[in-house]
Amino acid sequence: MILITGGAGYIGSHVNKLLNKYGYKTIVFDNLTNGHRELVKWGSFYEGDLLDKESIRNVFLKEKIDAVMHFAAFAYVGESVKDPIKYYLNNVIGTMNLLEVMLEHNVTTFIFSSTCAIYGNPNEVPIKETHPKNPINPYGKSKLTVESMLEDFSRAYGLNYISLRYFNAAGADPEGDIGEWHDPEPHLIPNVLDAALGLRKYVEIYGVDYDTPDGTCIRDFIHVCDLAEAHILALESLLQNPKSDVFNLGTGQGFSVKEVISHVEKVTGKSVPIKVAQRREGDPSILIADPSKAKRELGWKMKYDLTDIIETAWNWHLKLRNELDGSKVI
Repeated sequence: MILITGGAGYIGSHVNKLLNKYGYKTIVFDNLTNGHRELVKWGSFYEGDLLDKESIRNVFLKEKIDAVMHFAAFAYVGESVKDPIKYYLNNVIGTMNLLEVMLEHNVTTFIFSSTCAIYGNPNEVPIKETHPKNPINPYGKSKLTVESMLEDFSRAYGLNYISLRYFNAAGADPEGDIGEWHDPEPHLIPNVLDAALGLRKYVEIYGVDYDTPDGTCIRDFIHVCDLAEAHILALESLLQNPKSDVFNLGTGQGFSVKEVISHVEKVTGKSVPIKVAQRREGDPSILIADPSKAKRELGWKMKYDLTDIIETAWNWHLKLRNELDGSKVI
């Protein structure tokens, strides 16, 4: 039985679907602060909070847990700068509570949802796992703190973990069952799609004076289903060979904000109005992964490119907006 914390959220729900497709039994644990009960379409569900240790214990007492995949975290860079207490409480203390209960019940297999934000402003790109870690925002610092905890817990208590450092997750389930659903929505592609639909007046570009070819930030966008596949491979690797490790998950290719907007216009056939705004504190100019280690050691292969990401996100976006509004938006 695989416990998925944050399994009612964006990435967790896609991993939950794929685990069930591959024959695993799953349990979702989520406080529904940012997740949606409607996205838990597979496995069983417990509503609870990682800051409430007894609600975690309740799951372990009732269920035979073999491994944990941990997605329950706040993940908005800008918000973390404005409210770091929220991030350290949930992302660090909540994770420590979870690990403590796991060890109480002799569960030592752990897949951690980490982030490229731990690297900060990179010295070189693409970024390898050995790159110095110097996060420049509380979100990245909270994730790096957890990675340090995992190293210590592994040495002291025999915890076996794989930490997966995501770059920019995007896209949606090609079958349309689940997708990205945040309120408010912090991520670029859904906001650009809203602007294409006329549901927002414009999409803001935070800074056009970065040291990049077109002046806007460059990011490595990875399809959420490719991410989900990597989680299954990491789990199976850890179950077969309990060796703790870390892996970057990205495509190795970067696209600027302006390039993403252009791709959206091509896929949707609609123009996207923009508004230039000031840089956001905590945003590195370029983040591109070197995913060669995950490919080599996990056998990970990516199936989707940026066009696929935008097409699947667009189809989900239309479906979600139609369901939320109760009427056709296009």
